[in-house]
This record gives sequence, structure tokens and C-alpha cells, in this order.
Amino acid sequence: MGDVAMTIPVIRALVAQHPEIKITFLSKAFLKPLFDDIPNVHFYAADVTNTHKGVFGLHKLSKELKHLNITHIADLHNVLRSKILRSFFKFSTDNIAVLDKGRSEKKALTRTTNKVFKQLKTSHERYADVFRKLGFSVDISNPTKLEKPNLKSSVFNLIGKKNAKWIGIAPFAAFDAKMYPLDLMEKVIAALAENNTILLFGGGEKEIALLSKIEKKNEHTISVAGKLNLTEELNVIGHLDCMLAMDSGNAHFAAMLQIPTITLWGATHPFAGFAPFNQPTENCMLPDLEKYPNIPCSIYGNKICDGYEDVMRSILPENVIKKVETILNSNS
Repeated sequence: MGDVAMTIPVIRALVAQHPEIKITFLSKAFLKPLFDDIPNVHFYAADVTNTHKGVFGLHKLSKELKHLNITHIADLHNVLRSKILRSFFKFSTDNIAVLDKGRSEKKALTRTTNKVFKQLKTSHERYADVFRKLGFSVDISNPTKLEKPNLKSSVFNLIGKKNAKWIGIAPFAAFDAKMYPLDLMEKVIAALAENNTILLFGGGEKEIALLSKIEKKNEHTISVAGKLNLTEELNVIGHLDCMLAMDSGNAHFAAMLQIPTITLWGATHPFAGFAPFNQPTENCMLPDLEKYPNIPCSIYGNKICDGYEDVMRSILPENVIKKVETILNSNS
């Protein structure tokens, strides 16, 4: 989800700067709401578990897409599935561009010996580069300000009237090495809930159960996990005053909607290029890099250096609380 969310600011800029083009965005069906308000974008759902599964399914998908008279292909994923799919178009168009993931640079960034610790090109610029290869100039440095959406009735029925600051907190990540310890996050929630409304985000039965327990412990705290669909969750996020998240999808959802977004980093690091879009550098809260000099241990958080299991505990809850309060005060 995070990867797709990071394409949104780029797609917005592309259609704004080239209003004559039509984009067909291919992804899994549940991600369609991310694109609903972008003009000139048609979302095409790939059913990779059934109809479009495997090589034969991808061939069927390619035949479906060819009926749309596609002239240019931008592979923003560059994985086996997308490589196979684009191979079916090589005889129908020469206008194919592929994402450069910068694997060698990222390998140098994450190795423990002779580490090359420097800021790499952001994923957003890498996506923009794909369209530039196709001949479309794209400037993502000055995004157009988005209008705040109307609050949906289903959201209002769950959360109620906004009579305090709304802070979104998404405490989970795909890997434990990217997740702030829950006991510390509960301290953050308890402190911030004294004067604000806390909205908790997550997914899956385990996360929903944990967030329900946190909700019951704290006043002015509401878990939206499992209670809203993606369209409704995006609607809530669009009304937040601040989002606090991990290096994860919810951070990118908030950033694409131009919500002030604070991220907490563990085994990964923003230098890899996955920081939320257009957010100040200081909004990325890092662990003690003097104590843990091998950060980042990995690009995606699926690997952790020996002895680094508690790396995120070096980010103190009181500093997280102070950062959130600073952002809320600056926007009041």
C-alpha cells in the first residue's frame, strides 16, 4: 500500500502538468479509492489471485489492456509480475520505461562494513523519473494545495463532531523492526489524549484487538480499525491535524493528503528514500545513531542487526509527545 500511496503525488503532478494525457493505473482493486479524486485517471483492477494469476493470467490481462489503446507503459514496480506483463507489450509499443530501484546504492547504505551513509534519491523522484524517460516532464517540488474533503456521514457517526485537535496514530508496521514498542506508544497516547482526540489506525484481527484495548484504556481515544473502509479511512485522514506513524503505509496516506506527518524509524532510515512526501526532515524521528551506527540494517525492515532489537527504545516518548505538540501548536 505504501508504494502505491507514494505514486499519488507524482500522478497528481503529472496530470496537472500534462492535462492532455489519460492514465490507466493498474493495481489491486482495494487500492482504487486512492485515485478516486484524481482527474484523467482510470483505475484498472488486476485480479492476481484468480483471473490474472500466473503467466497465462497476465497474458489475459495484457489482452484486456490492449483494448484501451495504451501508447506508453510506465512500470513503477519492476518486479517479476510487472516484467512478465510488460513483455507482452514489447511488440506493440517502444514506449516502455521501468523504475530504477537503485539496488546497488541501497545495498551500500545497509551494509555494516564500508557503509555509504548518504541520502539516496527519494522513491517519489524515482517514480517521476519513469515518466521523464517516457518524455513527460514532471516537477513534484511544488505540489498544488488540496482542498479538505467533506466529512462523510459514516465517519461523523463513528467519531462525532470535531471539537478538539485530531491526532492520527498508526502504531503498526509490516515488520517488528519498524514498530515503536507498544508500551512506549501507550505512554504517548495517554499524554496526547488529555487535550486531543486520538484516532487509532491499523488492520487485521490482531491489530484491531490491540487497538480496541488501547481505546478502552484512554478517554478521547477512538480506534477506527476494522470499522471503516479505505475510502472512509482516507476521509478521516484528510481531516487530521497530525499523523504519527511508523515507516509504513499510513504515513504515506497522510502525506499524500498533505497532512503533517511524523514518522518513527527503527531498523530502516529515511536515507533509503521512503520518507513521506514533502514532509520536513525533522519530522522523521530517528533512534540514537551513535549507539546504533549500523542503522539502517535493511531497506524494508525485514532484517535487524544483532543487538539492535531495542533500537526504537532510544526514541523517548516525551520527545515524541513534544514533537506532536509542536506541530499542533504551529498549525493552530
